[in-house]
Amino acid sequence: MRKVILRMNELEKYKVIKELVDHEGNKNRAALKLNLSIRQINRLIKIYREKGKSGFVHGNRSRKPAKTLDKSFSDNIILLYRNKYQGFNLKHFQEYLAEEENINVSYSFVYTTLMNVGITSPRIRKNTKRRLAKERLEKEHKLENKTEEEIEVIVNHEISLEDSHPRGEKPKYFGEVIEMDGSNHLWFGTRKACLHLAADEATNTIVGAYFDWQETLNGYYHVFKKILENYGIPAKFKTDNRTVFNYLSLNKDKRTSDKDVLTQFGYACKQFGVALETTSVSQAKGLIERDNGTFQDRLVSELRLNNITTIDEANRYLLEVFVPKFNAKFALDCKKFQSVYETSPNSDKINYTLAVLSPRKIDNGNAIKYKNQYYQPYENNILKCFKPKTQCLVINAFNGELLVTIDDKIYELRKLESHKKYSPEFDAMPMPIKEKQKYIPPMTHPWRLTSFKIQMKKAHNQRIYA
Repeated sequence: MRKVILRMNELEKYKVIKELVDHEGNKNRAALKLNLSIRQINRLIKIYREKGKSGFVHGNRSRKPAKTLDKSFSDNIILLYRNKYQGFNLKHFQEYLAEEENINVSYSFVYTTLMNVGITSPRIRKNTKRRLAKERLEKEHKLENKTEEEIEVIVNHEISLEDSHPRGEKPKYFGEVIEMDGSNHLWFGTRKACLHLAADEATNTIVGAYFDWQETLNGYYHVFKKILENYGIPAKFKTDNRTVFNYLSLNKDKRTSDKDVLTQFGYACKQFGVALETTSVSQAKGLIERDNGTFQDRLVSELRLNNITTIDEANRYLLEVFVPKFNAKFALDCKKFQSVYETSPNSDKINYTLAVLSPRKIDNGNAIKYKNQYYQPYENNILKCFKPKTQCLVINAFNGELLVTIDDKIYELRKLESHKKYSPEFDAMPMPIKEKQKYIPPMTHPWRLTSFKIQMKKAHNQRIYA
């Protein structure tokens, strides 16, 4: 005879009905005990008399639901994850199953299927990781002689306000606060690169992104340029305060202003009227930190899936495919928010404001040394000469054009070649080429040497960046 095993609620019903039938008890009392009607009690009495204990087993026990998927279906999902989509987080994987593989299943099905074979998400939470570790130890009988106090460490949950990072309210307007950060990671290929990212704090819209090999001023200038062109001038930037942003070498002889990223970027912000706030606490700009984690989780997988291994391809995919898809999925609709962006400046102003400014001096050969090359100032294709040690400010525009300001006047810089391109004694005279007069922008306040030096002192001594 097959042994009948009842579950807890089934066993309770069986015991009450058995007692009722065997001793001719009170049906009303049994109904109250089981929280059932008299009609249901009569039905259970009939089942007991006809089938006995086995009649209390639920009819759907051991039956598979009508919508149960075939086991080969689960095996296919496991195979896809292990071979093609390895490294995807489970939500991202579920989306790609629907988009690329035409497999429409719920997230819970994907989660359960993979967890049953020991596959956990790369983004697994600490609590889940702890729980799984505890279950594994219990299976290995390593916690048999441990007390609850020894297993669960008792801690004081209250901490001081200074040590905590309470959640704050988001800004009201689109463009009010833009968080920026760089993330060094093995994004593609075999060499680490840095993703420069900017996100609007009110809507979580990615407003700028750019790959460079290091966290550099060039990378942040590219992000700033995209923001200016696509949206306009924001109200404030919030970024970190690491060495890459606040460069000041201990060796005075090695200090160079062109490496002083914070001063350069802050000076550009000052010209556009953008406030710049820096912080060394990552929780103070938690939005961009979380976005970096999401990008590391999803973008790396997509770049690998599309066989992208070069920085140019990565930047193209980032701006044309990934960022629009990210904003559509995770960001709020910025059109529903009132914008505080100022009108976008023209391309010339962007080009000459997002520049690297470097103080220099004229040497005895009427030349300026910049990046291990010598340059000379020209005005209307005529060489201009100045006294040695005359102070000047080299302007390296965003498009690579070189200018110099001397005595509040702007000149073109031309590279001084180490050797002539032809010899009048031994080479044929080349055909004269009529040189186009180069456009020289008008002198404006940002390019005054004294103003730039004052800003450098404020940035390092008074922490006033913009």
